[in-house]
Amino acid sequence: MSTENHFKNHFLIAMPTLEDPNFSQTITYICEHSAEGAMGIVVNRPSDLTVAQVFNHLEIPMIDDRFTQQMVLHGGPVQVERGFVLHRDSGNWDSTVEIQDGIYLSTSKEILAAMAQGHGPEKALIALGYAGWGAGQLDDEMANNAWLSVPASDSILFDVPYEQRWHAAAKLLGVDISLLSTQAGHA
Repeated sequence: MSTENHFKNHFLIAMPTLEDPNFSQTITYICEHSAEGAMGIVVNRPSDLTVAQVFNHLEIPMIDDRFTQQMVLHGGPVQVERGFVLHRDSGNWDSTVEIQDGIYLSTSKEILAAMAQGHGPEKALIALGYAGWGAGQLDDEMANNAWLSVPASDSILFDVPYEQRWHAAAKLLGVDISLLSTQAGHA
């Protein structure tokens, strides 16, 4: 079976016993998945930074205060100094790719300036860093019951409070994540 984009536009839901501190009780939105590896953004781990602080640090003047109190996310342990914006609305910003179904990923300062001026996307998440997997690594982790996967939900991605996203994503599968075990039976 080809793994080409198999988990793209899905949430990876960390199993309760996943001990890696970077991913314990997280949900990761998968932006790309291919034979070469996978890339995603952790979408339920807020940092101590607000979007307003990022705008100020980058010397971006703010007119629109919609996003200023929103927390910047720890997007994952790879390239933690690099910013990523997950958003709706395609806009016409540099370094923007459509992931799927009208969800976009941008990496340019231009989209941040547009957001600060009120010309950006209506809904957006800003993250520093990303989660990355090498060739076959994510498939191995899935086979070892480290993660559950479910097609992504806009409401969980953009509307559900961060602290509720892990449980909310699991509920898409009809399960209470706190009752799951990682022990698997094999015939």
